[in-house]
Amino acid sequence: MGLVSPAMSALPKIISVDDHVIEPPHLWQSRLPRKYLERGPRIELLPSGEVKMLDGKYVEHPGSSGPIAAWWHYEDHYYSLKRFIAAVGHAPEDVDMVPITYDDMRPGCWQPKARIADMEVNGVEASLCFPNYPRFCGQLFSEGTDRDLGLACIKAYNDWMVEEWCGDSGGRLIPLCIVPLWDPLLAAAEIRRNAARGVRAVAFSELPAWLGWPSIHSGHWDPFFEACDETSTVVCMHIGSGTKTVQTSADAPQAVGSVMIFTNSAASMLDFLTSHVLVKFSNLKLLYAECQIGWIPYVLERIDDVWRTHLWSHKNAHPELPSTYYKDRVFSCFFKDSVGVQMLDRIGVDQVMFETDYPHQDGTWPHSQQVARDLLGGLDPITIEKILRGNAKRVFGL
Repeated sequence: MGLVSPAMSALPKIISVDDHVIEPPHLWQSRLPRKYLERGPRIELLPSGEVKMLDGKYVEHPGSSGPIAAWWHYEDHYYSLKRFIAAVGHAPEDVDMVPITYDDMRPGCWQPKARIADMEVNGVEASLCFPNYPRFCGQLFSEGTDRDLGLACIKAYNDWMVEEWCGDSGGRLIPLCIVPLWDPLLAAAEIRRNAARGVRAVAFSELPAWLGWPSIHSGHWDPFFEACDETSTVVCMHIGSGTKTVQTSADAPQAVGSVMIFTNSAASMLDFLTSHVLVKFSNLKLLYAECQIGWIPYVLERIDDVWRTHLWSHKNAHPELPSTYYKDRVFSCFFKDSVGVQMLDRIGVDQVMFETDYPHQDGTWPHSQQVARDLLGGLDPITIEKILRGNAKRVFGL
């Protein structure tokens, strides 16, 4: 790829394929059938409580005194809104795990028109948003005790996503649906229901076995993958969608896990490249979100070497080298990876996209254009256009 002068013209507007939405308080209470309202997700203003990390999961419950926070309450599950998930506009030293209310966050976190206004400031034309409260692949509703309620919550979320969050945005907010993980046939039906109204993206777990479900090697998920293949729905997997975060020890700083979490995506990619899934479903495409890209060349090189050298390790798998199924099938996005930019020729300039991670603490608002310029400023205009928007337009059919 050619080089250009750092004094380049303005960059094209970004299509960010990894942002997040903080669900508004009315979402489920305005859309669930009346019989589910008392047990469905609702916001309660209660005192802050203690947050603990147990087995890679945050566990919390309201306290008896202290500052008031906005708590989501669903069945017997409580979850408080926290500063670090709505950190946009705050300096790093002001961001922590302290619970907050909706009044404490920027309106763009949860109001679509305010989000578009913030996108304008940031040089972003379109945005794909992962869930927050249901977690990154909607797994909350698959962990509940009432499956009928869970399915109603999932459908309500998807209806809100299509009709209200993305509704009159003129395509600037890109719909991303969630599915019932406990039943791949129900998941397939929800894929087709949403594809019929233009949805081309679904949030899925990078490592479903970590959630207690069968692995992708089992064939269990084939009806779901078939529906995605048939409808050109991209399977989008955010870091942490396996719920667990890898830690070296119980007393290691949280920063260790924050860096190591990319290994979730690497493990998931290895699963797909060595399974039957990409062989059987030839139109299926995957997106790995917020994992950066610098690790990809090594993973591809290493799995191919294992395939050639350790024949015993894959006797019943497909005969092709795993990397055969990477090109034009597996995509990743980044926003803080100068190492990955240096290896674009090995990663594939047609297989990477950009993100801004609004409104999380890692996010680059309102400086995403400058971040992109710093990372990509030495690349040729065609490559820059592909990374910032062209690849996203092609893969998601925008």
